[in-house]
Amino acid sequence: MIRVAFQTLRARWVSFLGTVVALVLGVAQVAAMGLLVTTAFDLPDRPVERFAGAGTVVRPQSDGWNPAHHDLGVRSPEAARGLSSELRDRVAATGETVVDRAFYAQLRGGPEDQVGHPWPVARFGGYRLTDGAAPASDGQVVVPSDRARTGDEVTVLTASTVRKYTVSGTVAPVGFEDAVFFSEAEAARLSPRIDSLVALGPADAVEAAVGDRAEVLTDQDRHKADASEAEDRETLDNTITLVPVMASVAGTTAVFVVASTFAFAVVQRRREVALLRAVGATPKQVRKMVRNEALLVGGLAAAVGTVLGLFGAQLLADMLISMGVSPDWFTVTPSLHWTVLAPLAAAFLVGLLVSVGGAAAAARRAGSIQPVEALREAAVDDTGVTPGRALLGAVALLGGVGWTAWIATGSPVTVLSPTVYVVSLMVPVLAAAVLAPLAVGPLARLLMWPWRRANGPTAMLVRQSALTARRRTAATAAPVLLTVGLAFSLLAATDSLGAARDSGLQNRIVSDYALAPDDTPGISIEVVDRVAEVPGVKIAAPLLTTVYWKDEDRYDENDGLVVDPEALKRTMDLKVVEGSLDDLDGNSMAVADLWHMDVGSTQTVLMADGSTQKLKVAAVYEALRGEDVAYLPPRFADTALYARDGLARRAYITLDEGTDRQAATAAIREAVEGSGATFMSRDELVASEAAYARHLNEVRQRSTAVIIMMFCFIAILNTLLMATADRRRDLAVLRTAGATPRQVLRFFVAESLLVSAIGVVLALAATAVNLAGLWGALFQLFGTTPIVVPYAVVAGVAVVSTLLALLGTVLPVGAALRARAVQLIGARE
Repeated sequence: MIRVAFQTLRARWVSFLGTVVALVLGVAQVAAMGLLVTTAFDLPDRPVERFAGAGTVVRPQSDGWNPAHHDLGVRSPEAARGLSSELRDRVAATGETVVDRAFYAQLRGGPEDQVGHPWPVARFGGYRLTDGAAPASDGQVVVPSDRARTGDEVTVLTASTVRKYTVSGTVAPVGFEDAVFFSEAEAARLSPRIDSLVALGPADAVEAAVGDRAEVLTDQDRHKADASEAEDRETLDNTITLVPVMASVAGTTAVFVVASTFAFAVVQRRREVALLRAVGATPKQVRKMVRNEALLVGGLAAAVGTVLGLFGAQLLADMLISMGVSPDWFTVTPSLHWTVLAPLAAAFLVGLLVSVGGAAAAARRAGSIQPVEALREAAVDDTGVTPGRALLGAVALLGGVGWTAWIATGSPVTVLSPTVYVVSLMVPVLAAAVLAPLAVGPLARLLMWPWRRANGPTAMLVRQSALTARRRTAATAAPVLLTVGLAFSLLAATDSLGAARDSGLQNRIVSDYALAPDDTPGISIEVVDRVAEVPGVKIAAPLLTTVYWKDEDRYDENDGLVVDPEALKRTMDLKVVEGSLDDLDGNSMAVADLWHMDVGSTQTVLMADGSTQKLKVAAVYEALRGEDVAYLPPRFADTALYARDGLARRAYITLDEGTDRQAATAAIREAVEGSGATFMSRDELVASEAAYARHLNEVRQRSTAVIIMMFCFIAILNTLLMATADRRRDLAVLRTAGATPRQVLRFFVAESLLVSAIGVVLALAATAVNLAGLWGALFQLFGTTPIVVPYAVVAGVAVVSTLLALLGTVLPVGAALRARAVQLIGARE
């Protein structure tokens, strides 16, 4: 039967065009995404940057601390504490030693990622004075030559102050950082932590002096001390997290489209298969023929898709780079390395498995065709609902509704995990696709009801064509259903979740006004003190720090916010479920309920500066994952300089009763002028915070939606081309019955619009199930919150899908109309 399968493919290549294109696209996406993942695990060595001129670098050693398991900017306990003065003296005994400190230091108007260092360490990063001299006092700095000139007075924002410095010299800019250099004493005052040491003595002596107290880096390992190493890790983690989700969604969509198009091809060939049965072919031989066709199609498409994925992987990488997901240096290079060959081989096998698996149901259906069907004059679908189809439809319906109901009632936190929830949204959409053949009849009658009394036969023909070819109609409507349903569900879920977070933040903040960073990563303490001096103004500026809990031989870390208890109660409305914020004092803390700590218990906490504290749990409040922090008393403010950058991410402002609001707000604006902070209302703060917080979620879900839409748009076009091109007999019958070319075209266009409408209606039904589950989950998490629907975008997706369906119809019909009706009948017979 392999020869028969090959001859069938040659003779009816149009019938398999949709399957080939769908498989090529699916395999190409799997290959490209697999290449991205494996490339991320085997990256080329990045060049050493800040310590390229240093022989040996000593930095804190963090055994058991895997940076990939923590957010960017979270330091290990050893890195937060820094190197000790004792270790510095031991290393200094081996030879010349230079102390490096890295801290927030931003020129007014400069980029947010500017960093401060002591001047002596500059030479190891390739910095050379182009003008002036090194800082000779605490009031002098050296800056890049494109930022200021020697002798200029510049304002430098740091965690503790906003101070003017004199530029004593300039250096040529470098590509890996934008730095401001201070004297050693001033750098030590601004940042007490010693981040690393450059040891110029013999490497063996340095290693002996350090022992197991710290890590000694040489050669390529020195890149571990570069700031870009952590940033690269974060972006690569995002890539590795996002790509498998995109691949699973694309793969599932490909499987469904391939299965649908194979089933459609069998429906189109019922008469041919019946003729084979009439001349003696057994059901087993027919099934084998269909499976052989699947192998041939799958092998060809998998090979083409693998090659396309190899050369298209960089295009996908470029898309992720443009969205800020992957680092800008991330490249995929074709080679014979295992990181290239393994994902390509896997993608090829996936293509074969998808093809054979997608054709399995079609093969069984082909084997059940009876020889008597060869005598039928009309090529009409079997429109009866088989027990298997009814059972599958019932399972799909229960599965889609049941899964969504479980998320809404039993596991609402699922909606907060983009990687899991994206896959969950597919369940009702795929269930609707499975139910499509059962829904074609009722939907066709309903959608054609307004034209039941229309003049002319077009409306009646369109309706009856859909009703007598339900499988064909369902197969051609499936890509529209997937495109609109998945895009609608993903985009509406993203916007609704963002709106719910906005509402939750709005409810938690009770202050009327706030300070937020103004092109800076945070707000300096000096700025907070200036605002606090305004009469009638109360301000709370939580400082972000890190707290650690010992868990056997490892540490668990959590964010902490250092804030005055009275200010906390005045500005934030925490949902306290146990204890009271009134009990907060200098030796206690408030923790999230997710941490499962009892009120009144005493916890041993390691602070970022290396000190160990015993703190009593005074209150437990309700929090979502990602919003759980420990609220700490003000005496731990200094730990913020060790844990992070010592800046307040925001500040909340209230006015005493009777305060002149206009005068107070004017004084606040004057106090923060040019300080890297901006004064705003609570609503403005909520909008800005929400936009920042949901950025990565939107990138993940919207990028997945883009991949789905690109795939499904092409699937719509090729499926309609395949369906319409194979209906030359229908076109010939219309022509011989006296229909003009315009009437024939009108019939096929109207039928295409009906098919698209059926797909859109099913997509809306599936999306309604998804949004109902989303509303229930959000209600449990945030209370009453609206469902936000991006109507314009969804309408645009539906319109584009319909236009592509029309294009897939008009092109083959227009080509066929150029031939005479008699020739078309002869070619068919």
